[in-house]
Amino acid sequence: MVCMVSRTGREMQRYNETGGRQVVGCIPYRYKQNIDGSRSSELEVLLVSSQKGHRFMFPKGGWEVDESLEEAACRESLEEAGVIGIVEEELGEWSFISKRYGIYYEGHMFPLLVKEQLEIWAEKNLRTRIWMNVVEARDVCQHWWMKEALDILVHRLNLQKK
Repeated sequence: MVCMVSRTGREMQRYNETGGRQVVGCIPYRYKQNIDGSRSSELEVLLVSSQKGHRFMFPKGGWEVDESLEEAACRESLEEAGVIGIVEEELGEWSFISKRYGIYYEGHMFPLLVKEQLEIWAEKNLRTRIWMNVVEARDVCQHWWMKEALDILVHRLNLQKK
């Protein structure tokens, strides 16, 4: 059963030693299909709009005390983007300054190979989701650290092709 309500509040939120939030995100990805239904080699990634709808990013949110990094990554992808898939090996960890609070946050990113895209999900009415090629996604993604994670994912997937 899929939960259709997003977690709210910060009671369960994890913080680093300097008081910054620990956040987890995913880069949902898939390969386009050819006309005959076979898998293309063209990679697509899924971005979501911010809650105010002005910018695009990969799904991400707080890592909570009752879940692993991978569980948080799955939850955020489901809540914000309405996708379910396979969480793969972590792409990395980044420190970045919160624009709102001016303190360093800790961000973890994972690839998520999408297996299912839901028509109804928790934040459907709050966010727009859009599949893009890597060049387009890199151009519109608002966070530098997410762009770096995308570069790592593309490099990793290219190595797997060889």
